[in-house]
Amino acid sequence: MSTSDIWVGSNPISMVGTRSAGFAATRLRALAGDGAFAQLVRFALVGGASNILYFAAFLALRGDGALVANAVGAVLSTILANELHRRLTFHAADRVNWFTAQWEGGGLALVGLIASSAAISALGFLLPGADGLLQAGLVIAVSGIVGGLRFVALRGWVF
Repeated sequence: MSTSDIWVGSNPISMVGTRSAGFAATRLRALAGDGAFAQLVRFALVGGASNILYFAAFLALRGDGALVANAVGAVLSTILANELHRRLTFHAADRVNWFTAQWEGGGLALVGLIASSAAISALGFLLPGADGLLQAGLVIAVSGIVGGLRFVALRGWVF
């Protein structure tokens, strides 16, 4: 038995690593809560996952044109994000049904689609030879800005 062990009843229990394990467990419990910071972290994680889907769809479809690829990628990633936000980010599956989340969240995403389409059009005008990676990067940057505004709207209005 070492100096980091304590006695509980008749059994020694090691305290080695308890502080760091307790700290991690406390942080994980905090992220599972319904506070604004926890929701923002989960919102960002969901956004990252849906952006991966968007990016893959955009690259797969850019041969059909950047605007088509953007629209399809935005629709697919929005459906995924709205459902994950409903269930995970805002814990609203019991308060908001699937259709409402898609309709209201989709309306907010439409604003993002318009902004990203405008950015792609501007990029095409300013840099006509821009490749798909630059186009996708621009859209993701615009989506990040719109995403912050979307978080506030989803938290206060939809969920």
